[in-house]
Amino acid sequence: MTLAIIDTSTANIASVRFALERLGVEPVLAGEPRQAEGATRLILPGVGAAGPAMARLDASGWADALRRETRPVLGVCLGMQLLFEHSDESDCAGLGLIPGRVVRLDPGADGPWPHMGWNTLETVREEPLMAGVAEGAHAYFVHGFHVPQGPHTSVRTRYGGPVTAIVRNGHIAGCQFHPERSGAVGAQILRNFVRAKQ
Repeated sequence: MTLAIIDTSTANIASVRFALERLGVEPVLAGEPRQAEGATRLILPGVGAAGPAMARLDASGWADALRRETRPVLGVCLGMQLLFEHSDESDCAGLGLIPGRVVRLDPGADGPWPHMGWNTLETVREEPLMAGVAEGAHAYFVHGFHVPQGPHTSVRTRYGGPVTAIVRNGHIAGCQFHPERSGAVGAQILRNFVRAKQ
């Protein structure tokens, strides 16, 4: 099994790589789709703003490639948000792999903006990434925009209302939180992705 990390030139690539290496996986860093031809699954990481990240995916050919992708894909943080049709951050189109829109997070009385810290995971519907993860386990979030709970939400958290924590549309999945920074819980989620049949 070979796993490729899509090079979005964002700050969490190294931490995702190290988290995978701790699981015994040696990922390939793929700046272009051809560099991931031998991979059986893909991770799309991301930290920062949607506009520049989408511009890089467009320029590298990854945007078009991902729209045709049949291998399992996991988006992480901004990478998850890029899976959707549109982001209000930068007012830009996303990859359109999952229906929905990324909007600015309104924390209400729950805390400051952006959301930074540990929050519980609540299963909405069966999610393979949660195998072996206890209900109510904590994961680490850092984000100012989010996807409201919708038909493709499989796990949610709450911060000023329900927030999509894990989303799934067939072979495409995403985590709003950072599994690579979420200790044993995050390691189990990454392990589940690495070992998943789909």
